[in-house]
This record gives sequence, structure tokens and C-alpha cells, in this order.
Amino acid sequence: MLIGVPKEIKTQEYRVGLVPASVKELVERGHEVIVETAAGAAINFTDEMYKAAGASIVATAKEVFERAEMIIKVKEPQLQECAMLREGQILFTYLHLAADMAQTKALLDSGCVAIAYETVTDANNQRHLPLLEPMSEIAGRLSVQVGAYNLQKHKGGIGRLIGGVPGVAPANVLIIGGGVAGFHAAQMATGLGANVTLLERNNARMRYLDDYFHGRANIVYSDSDTLERLALQSDLIIGAVLIPGASAPRLITREMLGRMKPGTVMVDIAIDQGGCFETSRATTHDNPTYEVDGIVHYCVANMPGAVPLTSALALNHAVLPYALSLADKGWEKALAQDAGFYPGLNICKGALVHKGVADSLDLPYTPAPKLAA
Repeated sequence: MLIGVPKEIKTQEYRVGLVPASVKELVERGHEVIVETAAGAAINFTDEMYKAAGASIVATAKEVFERAEMIIKVKEPQLQECAMLREGQILFTYLHLAADMAQTKALLDSGCVAIAYETVTDANNQRHLPLLEPMSEIAGRLSVQVGAYNLQKHKGGIGRLIGGVPGVAPANVLIIGGGVAGFHAAQMATGLGANVTLLERNNARMRYLDDYFHGRANIVYSDSDTLERLALQSDLIIGAVLIPGASAPRLITREMLGRMKPGTVMVDIAIDQGGCFETSRATTHDNPTYEVDGIVHYCVANMPGAVPLTSALALNHAVLPYALSLADKGWEKALAQDAGFYPGLNICKGALVHKGVADSLDLPYTPAPKLAA
């Protein structure tokens, strides 16, 4: 199969769909890889390194899209990229369609086969999202890092040191959601000495979290009354709620902001899926924060892009086995033979085949095609 890797063009996005080591494995399996010039240059993967791995370097994204049978990216295609996709062409990347009507319609119009990293599951555990997990780990850890920074007074925060000092209390950190991102946020926040409360609704997950943190974080059942009470006491709130493929629930309302402490910082990890705060709107690394009613909002839609070398490597480790399967077998056989890979199919030749996305956007849903293994 001929696989194409364009340079990412989303604002402040420096990751790359395939690193040279991944290219080498694909080439050794008999596949051809073309890479847009300078696609990995921002993280020190040069064109020469890609050539040494067996790739061909092409001058433009247009050539990548025209020639490749499968496009491997990191972030969702921008509208000018959607316009270059063609019928039957495989697109394998993060999509996050539930909050993006324009991209969804453009992909439907293209006729491509769009497989989303974030809805691929583990065949044995539908709650496990193996291609989203590495970025959730990074976003969770970054959320505390950026939250602590924005708590500084000159950034609009309340002016509290996250870990405190002897005789002065640390910051109260509220983490909403105890999945992968929330877990890693709690790891970082407890490590920095913050007073951490983690809200979760799944009883089995709560038991796991309680056992792991063993008193270093407060594990509390999440209901609306508890959430509101704790939000008003918090210095840093991290939204880490995920419903795979669907829009995130809006858990912190606009009305609540007026009763929170001025200078409270809110970091919305769920912004790719629309955000879990009512006042959330996507921002970029160029201009990451804004204030509403004195509350600092950090809502960068590609948080792991701040550490692109780490995140590109971590993502490739997860994606490569699936990319090899698609290249070796073709998309129909690869998805048919892996019950966890199959839910990754979001759009198929003009049809929206992921129910969560269809429901979130109020668009017609078509059941995914039955595939022969």
C-alpha cells in the first residue's frame, strides 16, 4: 500500500503522523511511504532521516493526498485538506467529529473512509481506548503543569502556589473524571503536594483509584450537588470527562462561575469533544487562556502538541500496529478481524457510521457496513 504523511497545518501543531522508525517498519513490510518535506522538522526528524528509513520525500501536501491510498495524520484534517481527500481513500487520524459539524460534512462529501484514533477500542474492554490513551496521559499531566502556571497572579490566577509551603495550605485541585486523563492529572497534582479531589461515577473505577492513591487523593462519587460544592472551594479545576465519540457533558455552568473564587483556573481537557464547562471554547497555544466572570479558562484543543516530540513518539508506539494491519490487509479485512478496531470507523464513503457522532450532531446515522474477514 502507498501511505502518505502530510505536514500538520493546524495552528501550533508540530507532531507528525509517522516518525522515521515507524516508516522503516512499514517499508520493511513491503509498503511505500511518501512524506511531505519538513513534516517532522519541528521535532528534529529531518527529510534525510525519513529517506534513510525508506520514505520518499515530496514537495507538497497536494502530492501526498493525490498519490496515497492511506493518509496517516495526527490532528483532524483542516477543511483545505478535506477537499483533497477522494472516494475510498483511507484517512487514519484523530477526528473528534462530535464537536465539528464543518469537518464532518466535508469528510462525508469526500467519500473517504475515515477511521478515528479516539474511537478505536480494546476488543476485550470497550472502556479502553488504546489510541487515545497516550494523548490522554500527556494531556492529564500537562493539565496540572499549565494549571499551576496559570494560578500565578500575573497570569490572572488567584496567586496560590500549587504545593504550598510550610504553614501555608496548598491549592485545592478538583479533577472531574477518573479515567486515563484524570488519573494522570491526579498523579501529577498529588506529586506536587496539592490537596486533590477526584470525582468519578463508576464504582469499580473508584475502588481502583482509592486503592492506588491510598489517601493521597480524595476519591469522591460525582453527583451535581457534590460537584457544585467542591467547585466553589477549588483553586484549580480540571475537566477530564469522556464519552467516546460523543460530546462531553457540560458540568460546570455559567451561573456557578459567579460564585467561585476569582482567579480560579479551569483546564478543559475535554475541549476536543466540545468541552465539559458551559463557558468553554477552543483556544490555541498562541492564545491559550481567557477569562469569564474572573475565572481563567485554559481550553487548548491540542494540548499534547505543546510537547510534540514526546507525544509524537508515544502516539506512534500505539498507532503502528493498527497502521500495519490496515496496510497489510486493507481497511475492510483489518476492521473485520479486530472487534476493537471496528468502532474506529466513523465515516465510510459518504455515510456517517458512528452513532455517538451522529447523535451529537443530529445527523443521519447509517449502521456500519458488515465486513468480511
